[in-house]
Amino acid sequence: TSVLETSAQNLSFLDTLSSMDPAKAEALAGPFFGLSLFPYLGFLYLLNVDENNTPKGVVVGFATCLLFVFLTIPAAIAAKLLYGVSLADSDWLHGSAESLLTITNLVTVVAFRQALGYKQEVANDVTSAAPPESLLSYDPMAKLVGLLTFAAFLTAFFPAIDGPAVHTPYLGGFMDIPSALLWDSPHPEPDNALTVATWIIHISSLVEFLVAMGFCWRWADIVDQPRWKGLTWGLLPLHTSGIVACTSHLFYNSIPILVPLQAFLTCVGNTTAGYAAWRVAVGNGWRPPAEVPLLNSFLPDGSIEQDALENKALESQSLVGFEDLGEALAQDNDATFIVKLFAGCAVASYAIKYGEVWFDFPFEGGLGLSLAFIFVPSLLNAYKWYRRGQDPTFDGWF
Repeated sequence: TSVLETSAQNLSFLDTLSSMDPAKAEALAGPFFGLSLFPYLGFLYLLNVDENNTPKGVVVGFATCLLFVFLTIPAAIAAKLLYGVSLADSDWLHGSAESLLTITNLVTVVAFRQALGYKQEVANDVTSAAPPESLLSYDPMAKLVGLLTFAAFLTAFFPAIDGPAVHTPYLGGFMDIPSALLWDSPHPEPDNALTVATWIIHISSLVEFLVAMGFCWRWADIVDQPRWKGLTWGLLPLHTSGIVACTSHLFYNSIPILVPLQAFLTCVGNTTAGYAAWRVAVGNGWRPPAEVPLLNSFLPDGSIEQDALENKALESQSLVGFEDLGEALAQDNDATFIVKLFAGCAVASYAIKYGEVWFDFPFEGGLGLSLAFIFVPSLLNAYKWYRRGQDPTFDGWF
């Protein structure tokens, strides 16, 4: 009886969470999103200390996330004031704002890719070329960010001057399949369904972030600094936060509790990323200023030299999975790499947008199933990194 009562209480609790009012969910999310800014600033500072020799373009990429954060705020305010809806329910605003996150991850991946390629060639003694500018200077990637951000601004500016409706499609929905060409499905798409272009932005952000996590792991071996692998772990909650956002859209934003869950994971992820960057910086010889003795009390025991000896036998070989796309496409130049990445994401976007209407679950708003969509891939991802850390010959199955 007690087991049945506990099960009934758990189901009741899930029902309560599932039926949370959207306004309450947004109110719960706000403090987490606000607090998450501070550890992220710490992460950027520690990532950029001289001792780390982090590729400058990578720093620019991660810093661009601040641009996404601050420019998303007016977009969310506009959605609320103009239409009385959340940002996720207004596709033209949503797509334009989220494109800034894709820019963040794309710049990070391209800069990391350039730095890894050069370092690998130097290690193999097969190059006499100068290092890529993005390795030593902020300028190239900062200019790329400026160009891409201006393009993102235009995607919102032109609809804005044309009197858009709440569900005006992002980029005019030019990638969507005309309804006349579609078979009749069991469920009509809701008005707030994402366009293909907006889905591509979300999925590419997830894939790019996985590639960046894989690059952190490889960078640890290239620079003989195993603590960089800790940054892969530190970024994991942020990737899960992205999965939460995509899952929410998969269910047509019908599960409000996912909004504060995403905010909570963002706050946790920024904190773990900051801690991982702290470990890398300290391991490379950085020390907090003497004027801040409290920080010095957190310095870990032991040395990075000892870490290196212990991890020498566990240097990572090729990874298998989305995070290894950077290595699988290593022979491509930056342009073809980007084209192939977005082409794969486009295929997945069409499959999701036009496939989910043939199933009942996206329209039923089941919290339990949505959590499975979020945490099963996240746990598999974490398990894979764990196995790769223990056994570099582990190829994985996903």
